Amino acid sequence: MMSAGNISFVKDFYIVGFPGLQQEYYGAVAALLLFVYVCILVGNGIFIALLTLEKCLHKPMYYIILNLVVSDLLFSTTTLPKIIARYWFQAGSISFTGCFIQMYFVHYFGSVSSVILAIMAYDRYVAICNPLRYPNIVTKLNIFCLCLAAWVLTHACPLMMAIRAYPLPYCAGNTIIHCYCDHISITSLACTNRALYGVPAFAFAMVVLLSPLAFIVFSYCTIIVAVLRISSTQGRLKTFSTCSPQLIIIALYFLPRCFIYLSSNIGINFSTDLRLVIIMLYSLFPPMINPLIYCLRTKDVKETLLKRIKVSMNPLFIPTKVNVSTVCV
Repeated sequence: MMSAGNISFVKDFYIVGFPGLQQEYYGAVAALLLFVYVCILVGNGIFIALLTLEKCLHKPMYYIILNLVVSDLLFSTTTLPKIIARYWFQAGSISFTGCFIQMYFVHYFGSVSSVILAIMAYDRYVAICNPLRYPNIVTKLNIFCLCLAAWVLTHACPLMMAIRAYPLPYCAGNTIIHCYCDHISITSLACTNRALYGVPAFAFAMVVLLSPLAFIVFSYCTIIVAVLRISSTQGRLKTFSTCSPQLIIIALYFLPRCFIYLSSNIGINFSTDLRLVIIMLYSLFPPMINPLIYCLRTKDVKETLLKRIKVSMNPLFIPTKVNVSTVCV
């Protein structure tokens, strides 16, 4: 810290992580976070490899999932190495600029994932409510444009948040009570009226969270109505099964976030450590568990993965061609 009059300017920040965690558990927490990171890298890497190698997976739906996978990988790589280093090597220090860069990417990749999930819901909406037009509406080019828009347009608000917060005078210490730098943890250290910066950031978070969620809820309500019109019970179950992987992924992403945001506004208070545990769970559990959902709940990916495993275990194995519906995932 460098003093200038009665204001101190922060040269770097220190990421505390869980403030109530005792030092004897640092190694165990670091090992757990490293295990989570390796699972995320391996699981999502396997999906990328399958999509690259198998032409049967070169479909619009899997390109949407690919974008979600890339966002998950980048988010995890942005956040986990530093908190692992903090607990394993006591290296929690992060430069002033580096903290703002991390903050930007944390909010950016979170925004991208939110929009990608809305695109995923749009895919299921068209597949079930307009199945005959699905091949013409959900084309590779259209999905590419939608996903590109998700990556490009979501830059604006996180960049604005970082630019507005960067020049603030920081004099309330340099300890980040979080596992990574985010807007709230940084701006709470500024010796100025935080409302001028916190309210627009909160509004942005609500727009990014609730706008895709509103579209997703609308899409799946329409899907449910369309499914209930199917006369055959088997047909209804089969149609619902095509949505189950996406519904699980969407629930894992949105429900804990909505709970945290709403609880703070209706008077439900948590200890700092419990709040951080919930945040880390909804930040890291979906990227870790999503590959299992793709592989176990998605017919194409499951059969392709099993075929690859059989080939690796038995080089003489000759895979048979699998017939898969162009609509069912």
